[in-house]
Amino acid sequence: MSVLGRTLPIAVGAAVVAAVGAYVVYGHQQTEQKQRRARANQDQPAPVLVARANIADVPIYLDAVGNTRALNTVTVRPQVGGQIVKVAFKEGQDVQKGFVLAEIDPRTYQAQYDQAVATKAKDEATVANARIDLERYTRLAAMNSGSKQQADTQKALVAQLEAQIQGDQAAIDNTRTMLSYTKITSPIDGRTGIRMIDEGNLVQANDTNGIVVITQIKPISVLFNLPQQQFQQVNKAFAKGPLRVDALGPDNKTTIDQGTLQVIDNQMDQTTGTIRMKAEFPNANLQLWPGQFINIRVLVDTLKQVVVVPTAAVQRGPQGAFVYAVESDSKVAVRPVTIAQQDDTRAVISDGVKAQDRVVTTGFTRLSNGTRVAVQQGEGEQPTAETTGQTPQRAEDGRQKRGAGTDTDGKERRRRSENAPASPTTKQ
Repeated sequence: MSVLGRTLPIAVGAAVVAAVGAYVVYGHQQTEQKQRRARANQDQPAPVLVARANIADVPIYLDAVGNTRALNTVTVRPQVGGQIVKVAFKEGQDVQKGFVLAEIDPRTYQAQYDQAVATKAKDEATVANARIDLERYTRLAAMNSGSKQQADTQKALVAQLEAQIQGDQAAIDNTRTMLSYTKITSPIDGRTGIRMIDEGNLVQANDTNGIVVITQIKPISVLFNLPQQQFQQVNKAFAKGPLRVDALGPDNKTTIDQGTLQVIDNQMDQTTGTIRMKAEFPNANLQLWPGQFINIRVLVDTLKQVVVVPTAAVQRGPQGAFVYAVESDSKVAVRPVTIAQQDDTRAVISDGVKAQDRVVTTGFTRLSNGTRVAVQQGEGEQPTAETTGQTPQRAEDGRQKRGAGTDTDGKERRRRSENAPASPTTKQ
């Protein structure tokens, strides 16, 4: 075996040993660096965003989905038969009560009315002559110059003719009414729909389809259901006075109209465990339309002068709800809280937090009871020696270092800014 053959395995083995040793040393160095960085991070205050607990009036709403319905809906049908000679409305037109929508050929009904008037006039002339004869027969009977029976018979004839005149007047009233039906009028204030018959068509009394449907949409009503568990709360508030009901836009935040609760149904729906209610809205801007589904909320109560914090500040643990409160020494304390009411943006705290207490809203990862924190700008807080956890001299040094600036500090600030949540809007 040559010298090269004997030394090659030795060289390869030495190289492998050297590589393994270098890898071990490098890994050990990396571990030590991570440990040093972890200790350094532990020594630094945890960056957080905070908000102050405030005193406010908090409304309590009950949410539901409602179905919009016209306050009144009328299908206008002809009450007499004949040919449509005129259609006087436009589709989608707002009409007032009594507005003439269409006209039926009135000639036949006009003739019937004239005939009734003439019949009454004839009968009135007959009864006038009968009264004269009655007066004559009565005088003769009083002078014993005539038969009393004849006078009594004439008296009965006069009464009969007077009753006939009353029948003639009834016939006149009937034919006048039938004649008035040739002008088809709107029975309510509202908006016309799509025309269901055209001019020139023959119609019959009480046709099934009718001529047009009129809906009253100013005001308008909304029907909605609430769970039976909320009935007592609503009924108690309703007994004290009218309850405000808000109709919400597609974003479920914008109020498009405000109305009042009109009625609570007199029985529960046993199949769904809900109770139906009806609210009425002015609908001045016509934002609500019959048949529309819309989100609504009912204001049942208002909590007066209570302590509120952002919902993001409330945390959950095995012992229940708690918040991280920032003390005067820039350390956080875990405070158990009692939540009276909570929504997407804020929570009402009945116990555990006082007004003007600062609570953490963002940056919970490194927090525990007694952790030192540095409050970042983002919730209206100004950086001070108290909020940064530094002495005035250290704060000045920090400002000098930030004035010099490094790429690492800039990236860190940008990262915190991007991760910081936007300020929540208050739910109305």
